[in-house]
This record gives sequence, structure tokens and C-alpha cells, in this order.
Amino acid sequence: MGLRILLLCSADNGLCRRARLVLQRSGNTVRTATVADSDDIGKVVAGTDFDLIICPYLTVRIPEWVTRRWWPKVVVIHPGPVGDRGPSSLDWAITDQEPVWGVIAVTATDVMDAGPLWATRTVALPQGQRKSDIYGSIISDAAVQCIVEVADKAADPTYRPIDQADAHRPITHARTRPRMRQSDRAFDWRDDSELIRRRILAADGSPGVRSHIADRSVYLYDAHPGRGDVLASAGTVVGRRHHALEIACGDGKSIWIGHLRVDLGDRWSCKAPAVSVLDRAGVPARSLSPIAGQAPASATPEVFEDIAYRSIGEQVGELTFRTYNGAMSTDLCRRLARAIRAVSLRDSRVLVVRGETGKTFGNGMHLGAIECADDPANAAWQNIVALNEVCKELLLCPKLTLVAITGSCGAGGAVMTQAGDVVVAIGRAVLDVHYATMGLRGSELHSLTLPRRVGAATAHRLLTECEPVDTTQALDIGLVDHVGPYIEFDPWLNELAHEYALPELWEKTIRRKHEHLARDLGHRPLEVYECRELAEMAANLFDDSLGFAAKRRAFMQKASPRPSTGHGALGMSKTP
Repeated sequence: MGLRILLLCSADNGLCRRARLVLQRSGNTVRTATVADSDDIGKVVAGTDFDLIICPYLTVRIPEWVTRRWWPKVVVIHPGPVGDRGPSSLDWAITDQEPVWGVIAVTATDVMDAGPLWATRTVALPQGQRKSDIYGSIISDAAVQCIVEVADKAADPTYRPIDQADAHRPITHARTRPRMRQSDRAFDWRDDSELIRRRILAADGSPGVRSHIADRSVYLYDAHPGRGDVLASAGTVVGRRHHALEIACGDGKSIWIGHLRVDLGDRWSCKAPAVSVLDRAGVPARSLSPIAGQAPASATPEVFEDIAYRSIGEQVGELTFRTYNGAMSTDLCRRLARAIRAVSLRDSRVLVVRGETGKTFGNGMHLGAIECADDPANAAWQNIVALNEVCKELLLCPKLTLVAITGSCGAGGAVMTQAGDVVVAIGRAVLDVHYATMGLRGSELHSLTLPRRVGAATAHRLLTECEPVDTTQALDIGLVDHVGPYIEFDPWLNELAHEYALPELWEKTIRRKHEHLARDLGHRPLEVYECRELAEMAANLFDDSLGFAAKRRAFMQKASPRPSTGHGALGMSKTP
């Protein structure tokens, strides 16, 4: 018989959803409660009994009476090794370039992260990645392993967690660290480009690093390496490409900044693409720098590029696109649709369309860009139409299309994948195949692609019940065809793509593709599916029939950096 488990969370983020799905599959009864403060915690647990309370992501203090009542089974997940304490653990680790880090599960006490130890994992910390990506991949992997171990141990009435003083410390210099403040993150544009980029990575997606661009006070996010031969004063904007700005640094190199928040005088803007944010603040990008020249598809990091193509042998081509925390802007979608159309003319048999491994794959419309637009409803409309173009190019592509879900995805990003002929996913991914919680009916040809993959009843349930699906469930119901490993996903994907390029499997899959298209479009043209969906979306966007404007605004406000205190705080907030 399973345990009755409560998950206490400050936000129902990807880790919390993964934990719930894994624990439920093990036979436990799991309830998730999102709480804003200690009073909320008291209300959630009052009059209710649980065998175990786990806090995967909690930024508020747990009342002492709660920890006493359930002692020692109120367990906090902390993104640091044994001996590490404090709310900015991952921020410090990235800033200090720690090669190895950890995750621990400890009993909640009045001293943050100091309670008895239930479980621990050690991980290699990748360099050059932003905090939100590290947290959503290897840290979450380790955290889920710890959570499963905690549940197993809690089912044993004789088990007692051990004092941390008696536990092995794989990272001997781990210690209590204070909350990282903006003064700890600060830099001067005259500093080395790598130092600047590392500071921004350690604060991304929240709270960002405060600085100045074009005499405007900004918060910086989404930093990428630039050129190595920049002849300009440090802090000068020397290039722009797509939505990003290139800024000169003190070592003669540059970095690209993809997203910003800017001080508008009476308030801060929401986080959105850098060029559009400054433009909205009265600093037109054209006044800063000429557009960087068009780069080839195999662009080097010196030129900001979020879509790249490469050939993998004679029969497989791979098109990789990069989102910022899953947000797919109108411009990105338009360029991605054009790229799929262009590479479909090449001689290869299989086209792999994928995101970056270990990073959020796609969550549909870019809510930040929409919120910052002069006309949000029209901006959202343009975004959904552009997303539909991507789906149509995937669906009608003459090649065998293999869509690789390389990280968690939701809404339009999750549904978009269903237009592919073969859909695969990395094992850690969580799919939220619905739009309703944002006040939208959705499009992306879901009325065609979802029912043909999972059946009408399951498609309706996914869209209306708004429950997350992990890759085990996705494989069972037909949302994905294959699930790949966390480790060595790219080689696995490469091998699978070449298997589908072999004559027998390729011919079988292509034949099935043509049969499905003939059946589905024979009695109802593709435009009918799209027009019906867009008619409902028009009411959602322009008439606000389901409250999209308020729900979008509330989401974006949650995405803004806020102070956080309490057990296991990461100093992170939900980001678009």
C-alpha cells in the first residue's frame, strides 16, 4: 500500500510535476499544494493527515508546528551538497565554476537546510549553461532520485535520517552561504566577457543581473558568446540580430543579450526579447547599431543564431532551434517554418527537428513579447499564425520528419510535435498538452494531429483536464514513439534517425504518412481544421472570451524576480 504524500511548492514547476508523476506511478497517493506564505501551509495541512510531506521547490518558511507534528517526515529538497546551506546555492556554484555539485533531501528544521539527511546525489556541473537550464535538467534529475529514495525510506517505519555531521561530504568546502545580492552579481562592461556572461548565467532565469544599456537601467538575461575582435568602447551596442543585441566588453570581445527587462520609470517591463523591450522603452534598435550580417546555416557562436542546420551523413539532416525557456516568438516561428521548407529540398531522407538537449523544448507563444507589444491581442494572433506555419511545414514535409523533444514542453510547443511523422522525447521531459489554463482554445492543428495519434477521447482529456504527462505515460498513449536516455541522448537520437533512413523502415513510415494525409485531408482540407481552430482563438484573443489577458498578465507577474526566504529557496521564480 502506498503512502499519502503532500508536495508543498511555491510554484508547480517542472520538478514538482515530475515528482508527482513518479510518486503516483509507484502507487502513492499524491497531492500538490501551491502556497504563497506560511499561513497557506498551515491551511493546507490543517485537519488533514499525510504520511510524508515533501517540499521540492519551496521559498517560504515552514511553520514550526508543522515540522513538529510530522517530525521527521517534512522533507526539503536543497540544490546543494551535504554541508551547503542557503537560498542561493546554485547561483554561487555557477558563479564559482564548481565542477561538481549536489542535491540533498533533509528534514525541515528552524535552521535552513541543516536537518537530518534522507538522501543525497552528486552531479557534474556543466559549465557555460544558465541556471534555469541546469536546474531543469541535471539538478531536477538528482532531485527526483532523492525524492523516490525518501518515499521508499519513509515507507519503512524503522528508518531514521542521519545527522549531516555524520554524513560523507563529497565536496569538503561546501558551507553556509548568504543570499546572493545584486552587489555580488555586479560587473562593469570593462570586465572580461566570460566573467560578465557567467554572472548573467548564474542569475538566469531569475532574478537577472542589473546593468545599463544605452543609458537605460536593465536586467540582463539570455547571454551568449560573441566576437573576439571588437573595436568599440565597453558597453557599446555593436550589433543586433533577430531579437538579440551584441555588446562590447573590456577584453575586446562581445556577448549577445537575448532578453531584457527595462526600467520604464514608473515600473519595470516584463522580460521579453531585447530589441523589442528597448524599442518599447523609446530606444529604437536602429539607433544603436546596424543589423549584423546574415550568417550561414552553420553559423559560429560569434553570430547570434537560434536556428542551425547540419547534415549527418547522406540521409539525415538535423534542424536545431533554440528557445528561451520555451518561448517561441513570432519571428522565430516564421524563420523556423522557412527553414523546414528550405531543407526539405535537400537530398536526405530523414529530417530531424529538435531543440537543445537538456533545455526546455517549447511552450508555444512568447507571452513576454505579447505582453510588451503595443497591441497584445494582435501580437498573440500573429504568433499563433506563425506557429501554425511551423506545424503545416512539418505535417506536409516530403521527408520523413522526426521531431525530438529535448526537454519539457507545453501548450503549442507540445502540440506542435504531433505534426511530425515520428516523435521522440528525452526521458526527463514533462509534457503539458493543453492551453485552457491560459484562457485559450489553442490551434497548431491539434484538432487533426492529436486525435489521430492518441484517439479522440484521450485528446479531449489532455486538452480539458490539463494534467501533465511524463514520457512513460506519453509512450503508453501514443504521444511519443520512442523515449531516449538522459545521458547520451544525442548519440541515441543520431542512431535512431539513421535507422529510420534505412530503406525498409523509411518506406514503411513514409507510406503510413501518405495514407494518413490522404485519409485525414481527403474529406476535409487542412485549411478547414485551421480555420475552425483560429475562429475560437480569435474570440479568445480579441474578445478575451476566456480571460487570456488577465491570465497572461498574472503569469508574467509571477515570472518577475521576487525576494524569497525559507527552506530550500533557489532564488528562482517561474519564467516564461
